[in-house]
Amino acid sequence: MTAKQRYFIELAYDGTKYHGWQIQQNAVSVQELLNKALATILRQPIETIGCGRTDTGVHAREFFAHFDLEVNNPLAMDDSQQAEESKSTDHGLSTIDYGLKVRGLNSLLPPDIAIKNIIQVHEDAHARFDATRRSYQYHIHFHKDPFLHGYSWMVRDVPNIMLMNQAAAIIMEYTDFSCFSKSNTQVKTNNCKITRAEWIKTDQGIVFHISADRFLRNMVRAIVGTLMMVGKHEIESGAVRAIIESKNRSNAGTSVPACGLYLTEVKYPYL
Repeated sequence: MTAKQRYFIELAYDGTKYHGWQIQQNAVSVQELLNKALATILRQPIETIGCGRTDTGVHAREFFAHFDLEVNNPLAMDDSQQAEESKSTDHGLSTIDYGLKVRGLNSLLPPDIAIKNIIQVHEDAHARFDATRRSYQYHIHFHKDPFLHGYSWMVRDVPNIMLMNQAAAIIMEYTDFSCFSKSNTQVKTNNCKITRAEWIKTDQGIVFHISADRFLRNMVRAIVGTLMMVGKHEIESGAVRAIIESKNRSNAGTSVPACGLYLTEVKYPYL
């Protein structure tokens, strides 16, 4: 059995042109392009496992995936890199090699996907299951701006941010968020521990910041849609309690457009 070394790869991407992170049939995804680039650079088949799955059009300022590389496989190194083998550890990527691979990957990938780092980790490290906190931002602006188009949601009327923050504080009191989850998702639990949920004013508009140990599919966009109902005085802030306790997706607000959503941070105990 061939021994393998596990690595984390850190990347960022503009999700506008992609059908999310995860490989899809008949659609281009970030994972598909990354796997192909890694296989080209490392000269062996590579399959990545991501820290989560972002939906079509969602952006990521920080995203992690892991992959395994055969130990001491000479195909993973070119001649100049093999000459540096004396400086390497007992795995397929030499110490000096990380920067070379990052530059090589970035030269193969399109401009809207950027590799930041490759990190050696222990063999059981898992990009998805080991993450202890994930953070998202949702951006909203109120005036037409060609430089925000596709990267922020434009709405006409400014909502009441104070009321939305009151409702956001209520959300943090709960753990079962079935009402904000896309239906028919194959997860064992809809429980999440939210540690931050607040709206902040910016020069360009408003940004919703949310952090939790995990998120359900479509959860952030459904939360933002519900909080916008509060901000537009369509429901009272206290009505959020009834929505959450109903555990019924149809009672929550409409999911807001993907363009304003960014995965901004993923935390691990060993990074």
